[in-house]
Amino acid sequence: MESEPLLTGSASQGSVNYGSHHGGHSDAESEEPPTTRTPSYTAAVHEHDGDLYIQQAVVFIEDAIQYRSINHKVDSGSLRLYRWYYSRICQWGLGFTIAVILALAFVEKPSSITYTSDPRYRPTPWEPPCGLTETIEIVCLLIFIADVAVKSYVIGWEEFCINKWLIGYVVVIAASVVDWAITVSMICNETIRVRRLIRPFFLLQNSSLMKKTLKCIKRTLPEIASVILLLALHLCLFTMIGMLIFPRSEDPKKNGEWETYFRNLPRALSSLLVLLTTANNPDVMVPAYSLHRGYALFFILFSVCGTYILMNLLTAIIYNQFRGYLLMSVQTSIIRRRLGIRAAFEVLCCKRQGHSSNSEDHEERVQVNTVLEVMSRVQMKSFYRQAVIKAAQEFRDGFLDGEAFQRLFDELDKDRIREHPPNPEYSLPILQWIQSTCSHYYLTVVGNVVALANVICICTVLVLDSEKVVSQRDGYYMEVINCAFILYYVLEMVLKLIAFGWRGYLSYKNNIFDGLFTVLLLVLQMAIFLTYRISYKMIPVQRGLLSLWEMVRLVNMLIVFRFLRIIPEIKLMALVASTLVDLVKNLRAFAGILVVVYYVYAVIGIWLFHGAIPPPGGSSMGSNSSTENSTSNITMECGSYEQLEYWPNNFDDFASSLVLLYDVMVVNNWQVFMDAYTRYTTEWSKVYFVSWWLTSSVMWVNLFVALILENFTYKWDKCHALSVSDVERTRYETTVQRMFREHVQEPTQEELLVQLQQHPHLHLIR
Repeated sequence: MESEPLLTGSASQGSVNYGSHHGGHSDAESEEPPTTRTPSYTAAVHEHDGDLYIQQAVVFIEDAIQYRSINHKVDSGSLRLYRWYYSRICQWGLGFTIAVILALAFVEKPSSITYTSDPRYRPTPWEPPCGLTETIEIVCLLIFIADVAVKSYVIGWEEFCINKWLIGYVVVIAASVVDWAITVSMICNETIRVRRLIRPFFLLQNSSLMKKTLKCIKRTLPEIASVILLLALHLCLFTMIGMLIFPRSEDPKKNGEWETYFRNLPRALSSLLVLLTTANNPDVMVPAYSLHRGYALFFILFSVCGTYILMNLLTAIIYNQFRGYLLMSVQTSIIRRRLGIRAAFEVLCCKRQGHSSNSEDHEERVQVNTVLEVMSRVQMKSFYRQAVIKAAQEFRDGFLDGEAFQRLFDELDKDRIREHPPNPEYSLPILQWIQSTCSHYYLTVVGNVVALANVICICTVLVLDSEKVVSQRDGYYMEVINCAFILYYVLEMVLKLIAFGWRGYLSYKNNIFDGLFTVLLLVLQMAIFLTYRISYKMIPVQRGLLSLWEMVRLVNMLIVFRFLRIIPEIKLMALVASTLVDLVKNLRAFAGILVVVYYVYAVIGIWLFHGAIPPPGGSSMGSNSSTENSTSNITMECGSYEQLEYWPNNFDDFASSLVLLYDVMVVNNWQVFMDAYTRYTTEWSKVYFVSWWLTSSVMWVNLFVALILENFTYKWDKCHALSVSDVERTRYETTVQRMFREHVQEPTQEELLVQLQQHPHLHLIR
């Protein structure tokens, strides 16, 4: 263990002992209690010690940038291993390994390698030979074993023993290896592979934000459970009232509501539960409503209280409680960043004191040159590195105290302002005129109007040819129209290149988008002319892979996509688009947990319902014990699974299971799937579908709505007073930490020092 100090000394606020270094000291000073202030100061520090302090500071700053914990070993060898582990190539390799082991579910039995999931047309799927997927899997598991070994080494045994995620990591790997050995020993003939269910754990444990999100959900569950309990009470109350209002009548004509929706308690509960999601409205009330108008009040009252009050109240509680716990997690992340920066400052102070015996240098300050050396080694975005270096160079006396050192890294929380390169200077008057004219905003407006006119022409032709088959469509007129527009697009791009220069042109994202599609359109247009020498009223025969109409159709698609260039020119539209992009880039953790839930439910669904619904006309009727019972499960009633021909939606393989779960999450006609699997299996299958609806539609959809609102509100507050050009120049690095940054309380320097004293491998003596 790293218990021996590298350096001891005294300063006005104490001195710091960092790490262990091989062949460390064992003198009496290392045995002094932490509160001892020693008047002596050891000034003999070896050259490699000074480099170790720089290396420690570099790693601590990288930890701060990535919001990582600094509770790891700080000796030279461990730091090198630590930086290698968190290097981009290593992390990408680990992420690729996780993706591979999760993707095995698409290939393993039952395989999803078919062009359709419809059992009526699905061919026999290709299944890999025994040993192929198992070999890939054991390679992935060996990589995970190496991963947990490296993590355990760099944080130390004591930290490993209290880290529940790492212990769980070891347990999951061990269980997977045991189950893998069982599969190999049975020559891949086992019925269930348990390790498929626990594979998503590898994705969870690799993301700190996923862990925090999962912890937030766990803490939010009691509040959610209270509202769900109220919702269940509401459902049960109206179910009993409904069964009292709609009993079985002696007149068969009045039994429509009872027979279809309130025949027994399970059916009544499921009918009203589906009505809560509005999926069977107004179907559920039509039989009763046709008998008397007053019956509509029962269903309207149920929907108003349940759907519009309780469900929205549940949304508000999920948003409020989850936001509160997420704010606590962000607070922890901010403390990690401040702690990492303070730890870097302390080790740099130790380096400076170790090279100086002057008593006045005992004040905790860091030389600017040392900071610059550290920043040159830190792996971070070049923009932020330059910003920190520029801020450090503004200190004329050449030294930084603790607070100034912390303020340097406030640059990490600032938005990046992108400066465009200066326009080129021309001597020719014609080029100067082109530059002054084409660099004006009006050229972009004219280009957008032309693009809109092109899209309108395409829509007109599509309307005129909507009733014609592909062979009857004449691509000549559309080709001529597109050719004229494409020539204008090329001219616009050339003029902008002259006006801004190629560097200035590429500094605008919308120019890159516009130029890329323009080049693609020009290439396609040239390919059309080379392939088909078109003359008036002459429809050439197909040459090569694509007919003329197919090539024109491809051009039309690119033109329609190119029309999206108008988005950056409208501020509100640009904010919406950038919000969507940020959700993809920065909120991957929330989507990751949704992937985990989808994966687990899909595996469970395959275990429970694989082959439960047989294809129509099949000789076998699933797992039913008799032909009579099997035939009774089939129904061709209007709105049933069979009548709607929902055959491709099944649990017969992993890919189709994911699609079916998505269909249920959308809640449109989800009662059709629940009714079908209830008829073909058991009433208890409803538990599976209802639990999935609660998890996906109630929990996660509401969370995503909340996060979209937070993301959009953050961006709107940032730039609602800015112009469109200023919004384009400002690159908002929207992260969860930034979204809640204004609500986070900053830790004091004393609190940071107290936490540093508790570091298991970094020994602070005060």
